Amino acid sequence: MRNLTMIGMPSSGKSVIGVLLAKRLGMSFLDLDLLIQERSGKLLRQLIEEHGREGFLRIEEGYASALSVRNTVISPGGSICYEREAMRHLREISTIIYLDISYPEMERRIGDITARGVAIPEGYTLLDLYRERAALYEKDADIRIDEEGLSPEETAERIIELLGKRG
Repeated sequence: MRNLTMIGMPSSGKSVIGVLLAKRLGMSFLDLDLLIQERSGKLLRQLIEEHGREGFLRIEEGYASALSVRNTVISPGGSICYEREAMRHLREISTIIYLDISYPEMERRIGDITARGVAIPEGYTLLDLYRERAALYEKDADIRIDEEGLSPEETAERIIELLGKRG
């Protein structure tokens, strides 16, 4: 099966739903944030502090653009939408699935954005970030899943149904 890449806001469930999909479809799972942390030996927030937002985005883009995997569910960070070369590469090697959650739901789930390692531009509010990224996710997605009222298991099942309809 072709790779699947989960995109969406921080807290949209990219990793949780990605693992469920990998198990259900007999695929591998790759969390890009964890790969970056493992290879760099630093937490995402440390990388953002050291390199700034733009430097972090270049690091993330380098890892994503170099991915060479098969039959894998890929879960990149929410900021992957800013990295056009990375998105071009991910589009070539995978089907892009946008996990769409509402702003109130994201705000409820997200917690401490600094500790979480969210690459938010200086002067932006969480709502600014949501609006900007949502438009990019929508543009990049092959499949969009509205998670409103769905559990992670139900979301994974809906994705599997839609993948089956796409052939």
